[in-house]
Amino acid sequence: MTVPMTSSKRPRIRIGISSCLLGARVRYDGNHKLDAFVTETLGKFFEFVPVCPEVGIGMGVPRPPIRLVGEVASPRAVGREDPTLDVTARLRTYGERMARELTDLSGYIFKSKSPSCGLERVPVYAAHGPANRQGRGLFAAAFLAAQPWLPAEEEGRLCDPDLRENFIERVYAFRRWQELEQSGVTAARLVDFHARHKLALMAHDVEAYRALGRLVARAERRVARTLAHDYLGHFMQAFSKRATPARHTNVLMHLMGYLKQQVDAADKVELLEVIERYRKGELPRVAPLTLLKHHFRRHPHPYVARQTYLEPYPGELILRAV
Repeated sequence: MTVPMTSSKRPRIRIGISSCLLGARVRYDGNHKLDAFVTETLGKFFEFVPVCPEVGIGMGVPRPPIRLVGEVASPRAVGREDPTLDVTARLRTYGERMARELTDLSGYIFKSKSPSCGLERVPVYAAHGPANRQGRGLFAAAFLAAQPWLPAEEEGRLCDPDLRENFIERVYAFRRWQELEQSGVTAARLVDFHARHKLALMAHDVEAYRALGRLVARAERRVARTLAHDYLGHFMQAFSKRATPARHTNVLMHLMGYLKQQVDAADKVELLEVIERYRKGELPRVAPLTLLKHHFRRHPHPYVARQTYLEPYPGELILRAV
């Protein structure tokens, strides 16, 4: 079942989500964990595909609560009050099944701390001693093992502006890759895709940017599924690294270089001042970006016009999310 959220301007991107975050009363105690930011802000841009793995495996609502026990690397999901209730295999199998069925997702928002859906810091209990809080929910682990490059985040971490922006940027980058795959990966299309993302990659991981450039340079000889697979892995891994103010500043200065013959001295001074104030943390990044886009509207540059860096996702979402 999908839950469409209205947006009149752009087609919505499909995002998997833990059902309780949309207000569905599917938790073990019959309650929900409605997340206002997810529904009221992200819901204007994304089409949510809700999944509750514990209900999906037939546990019902309400149901006995479960927890993770054993080793962090391979925990079991058992009843909190009744350890003979073991749903480990069912949760893992359900995760693998849903990963095969939901291949058109561009991201996933999981419920934090859940023994089925939590991405990190899920308690894993041993026979004695305190819980080890380095676990991952069994459904989430199985799902992401099958779709390792799918952008995924927990609802709680989306409260952090940097993590939120990184997740949203990864979702849109991954969606663009999906569109490339749908059109068919050829040498020319891969070169074009890489060219459009060069500045964004520089902001996240300069070494990955260079490695991907070398990979694309061999595209004519290796246009095949293996090349696409290799590129995607490096590409999404690069975007998973948070862009720092220092790397953003480097990219902003790089962009300014394309205007050196077009703007006068006063405009250059203003640009440098705004970029420097961003670097120092006195202004948000939207300030130099807005100023640069203003100048590029007056002085278009074909290379810059194709870069995703200036608008990695819808402009309305930038104002809401950052």
